Amino acid sequence: MKILQNIKVPTGNILILQGDNGKIECLSIGDYGKEKNIKADFLGITKEINGVPNGDIMPLSEKWVITISTQYGCSMNCKFCDVPMVGKGKNATLFDLRNQVELALSLHPEITETKRLNIHYARMGEPTFNWLVLSHAINLKWSLKERMGNSLIHPVVSTMMPKNNKKLYEFLGLWTSIKNLNFNGDAGLQLSINSTNDDQREEMFSGNSMTLKEISNIMAHLYDPEGRKWTLNFALADDYEIDSEYLKSLFPTHRFMCKITPLHKTKSCDENGIKTTGGYNEYTPYKKIESELKAVGFDVIVFVPSIEEDESMITCGNAILAHKKDW
Repeated sequence: MKILQNIKVPTGNILILQGDNGKIECLSIGDYGKEKNIKADFLGITKEINGVPNGDIMPLSEKWVITISTQYGCSMNCKFCDVPMVGKGKNATLFDLRNQVELALSLHPEITETKRLNIHYARMGEPTFNWLVLSHAINLKWSLKERMGNSLIHPVVSTMMPKNNKKLYEFLGLWTSIKNLNFNGDAGLQLSINSTNDDQREEMFSGNSMTLKEISNIMAHLYDPEGRKWTLNFALADDYEIDSEYLKSLFPTHRFMCKITPLHKTKSCDENGIKTTGGYNEYTPYKKIESELKAVGFDVIVFVPSIEEDESMITCGNAILAHKKDW
């Protein structure tokens, strides 16, 4: 694998790589710091976020985030995402997964240890279709030991809970074991929910995601998470419904937490009229739903990127698509 292009973004780099079966993307970024882009009352971070200034990031020795693609393209056809324009989802190889991490780390040879190295299986593709994600994750501590010393390795799977994945339950069951046993709880699972209205979910995921009750049923049969709870992610759009009482009835608050973010500014969002009005400049879009989710017992994180970060091709697939003639 080789780097075809290294694109600088406000918090780091997007890499376009030559993978085993074509072009693939990965992301290496730092963080502005919790006090600047997160509100989480349960963590003692209580300041409302009214815009995140684009500025210096924390040292990578404090936190380093590497987000890798698990597929070339994606077949989920989510209405808010541009990756389907790259092509249908074709699984990345184990070499692809390993090399994305290694090449991202190679950008900063001066960093030999960090307090937290997040490996997110959340760039292009739906990770639960690629079982090599499990093989890759289970060996991360061993494979990165020489390069990153005693760094805390924290892998995260982000999934849209595809209804056409016949082995989804088995994948998640194994991920539960990897999180609890291999990483002593220091791993994550994020479920893309966005709305508690199944009609809206049917539309936004083009009919390719499970209903909330189906998701709840699968998750109910998994072991309780060690460490951080399972995350219900809400990319908040103006008309997406979030019924906190209904959500609690399906997802117990002792097992699940909620994360609220603005919807990224993508071409697909523009074409489909999906947006979070004011979400990058003021706290108003998040305030009511955060309050309602907290009132029924959920731990809630509100995460807001800077608008400069979001407009710099940082959303999935945009770097590759920028070179397509019809983009």
